Amino acid sequence: MSETTPLGIISGAGAFPLALARAAEAQGRPVFAILLKGIAGKELETYPHAWVGIGQFGAICAQARRAGCRDLVLIGSLVRPNLWTTLPDIGALKTLPEVLRLYRGGDDHLLSGIARLFEREGFRLVGAHEVAPELVMPEGRLAGPEPDADDREDIAMARAAIAALGPYDVGQGIVIGRRRIVAVEGAEGTDGMLERCAAMVASGRIRWGKGVGILVKAPKPQQDRRIDMPAIGPATVDKAAAAGLRGIAVVAGSTLVVEMDEVVRRADRHGVFVLGVGAEAGP
Repeated sequence: MSETTPLGIISGAGAFPLALARAAEAQGRPVFAILLKGIAGKELETYPHAWVGIGQFGAICAQARRAGCRDLVLIGSLVRPNLWTTLPDIGALKTLPEVLRLYRGGDDHLLSGIARLFEREGFRLVGAHEVAPELVMPEGRLAGPEPDADDREDIAMARAAIAALGPYDVGQGIVIGRRRIVAVEGAEGTDGMLERCAAMVASGRIRWGKGVGILVKAPKPQQDRRIDMPAIGPATVDKAAAAGLRGIAVVAGSTLVVEMDEVVRRADRHGVFVLGVGAEAGP
């Protein structure tokens, strides 16, 4: 990967785009931010940047070329756009038949197809973990109490469920407690799933025993990790605690962690463990 050409960051919402920009900057690499209108925050406006509509594929490519970018990273949360309310530009219209086919599938199918479109235009899609390995979850317990044998059985079961659901392009997260799966991540994302769990706890629909309940996140088997990796941050810890969970387990080396020091601080404060498990099927 070239270290001298600007890194093009196509920015969705959340804290990860800024964390990636700062990591690239610390390496001495210039950054050019392509901020998606109505989605990205303004934090990256301190870098050379352009605001572009999500349907303006031609404009995104033109801005990246003008800035001298070869490598692009797509990062940040992104709600699947409604194709019929998005205003495409000429560049997007040229690819519309292909995009229509991509919409006939789940998010992995859509994102992988979009990656191919960028590569066809001469760009190289790279993963945030390749640019900034310091944002990747390490293996082992990062914070909180030590997981016990029951926790590890739950983690193994949840990972098996994620792998089994993977071919159907279902989400990366599961909430489980004592071998009972109570929530599977859908279009609402991890935060929405945890909020749903908190509501079920408040209503009595879920009655966790003491020290029960784990959020498990893992990449789906077919997932293109350059453009979509599981991720957690301080808000994940807060929402897990609000749902009465005992811990969070993610796959080490395949999960992004934003503000890792703050994740540790909040997890210790809430008494929630944060664990990086090995890439193999077991915990």
